[in-house]
Amino acid sequence: MMNMLLPRLILFRKEVVQLWKAFWAAETPFYLKAATLFVAFYLFNPFDILPDFIPILGWVDDIVLVPLMVSWIVSRLPVPARVYASKYGKTVDGTARRM
Repeated sequence: MMNMLLPRLILFRKEVVQLWKAFWAAETPFYLKAATLFVAFYLFNPFDILPDFIPILGWVDDIVLVPLMVSWIVSRLPVPARVYASKYGKTVDGTARRM
């Protein structure tokens, strides 16, 4: 299980950095910027699908849904936004194969 978790964690970190940089790019469509804000709001909002006060299950929805939403948004970024986002270092281009 750890063999699958570590590469996905590294990919998630790169996608978050790319999403942050693409959020400020003018080429990124408004709906993707709104989706990015929704993900951040969902992560810090106390009203989740499963509330955080439920032991373990409250965190599982955050651990599963947030990376899925981030990957979905990154996969839909337009090419100029990807170029802008990767301007300051090597990042994922959104075409990574899912495991």
